Amino acid sequence: MTYKEIMKNEEVKEYLRKGNSNIGVLGYTDHSETHCVLVAERAGNILKKFSYSDREVELAKIAGYMHDIGNAVNRHRHAEYGALLANEILRETDLSIRERVKIVSAIGNHDESTGGATDCLSAALIIADKTDVRRSRVRKNAAAFDIHDRVNYAVTESTLKINLEKKVISLNLQVDESICTMYEYFDIFLGRMMMCRGAAELLGAKFKLTANGSKIL
Repeated sequence: MTYKEIMKNEEVKEYLRKGNSNIGVLGYTDHSETHCVLVAERAGNILKKFSYSDREVELAKIAGYMHDIGNAVNRHRHAEYGALLANEILRETDLSIRERVKIVSAIGNHDESTGGATDCLSAALIIADKTDVRRSRVRKNAAAFDIHDRVNYAVTESTLKINLEKKVISLNLQVDESICTMYEYFDIFLGRMMMCRGAAELLGAKFKLTANGSKIL
């Protein structure tokens, strides 16, 4: 089983479509296939940069692509639901039990309310997911432009950089403070950024956050 193969899986695609539709009605930002592809590619790139094996990179991409399928069941505890769904889907593939469990574990641990980094796959997935902050994630037809929308819409530029020499993973943001104050940003994202810090430490690195040129974390 490869990343390209799981991207063609119609069951996964339908879970992602339904999940994104469900939480869109509830007022959440975009969690579509576009988000999942970005997370998959970013998670794989993180492990590749830190010299993990090609197979670990591939597994990270698979986990990244599938990580939000649980939203089709319920937003609350979507990570755990997603892990259970992923296990059933991946059971029908040629993945070894060890590889399947690694992917399921990473998916089940990616939400900041219940999870945390436990291995390289979950660490890469967490960083990739939580650093996807961008204006285009705000739905144009959102029923309410709430604080979550403002925080994402206020980010005019977002760059994730990896400095291997210094072993630092940096998220650099440009934030339009006329839309969202820095206090509002941290009220929403501090827990996620601290989760990224723990994930980076598991990879033997530090996590840094800068906003408008100033070091925040």
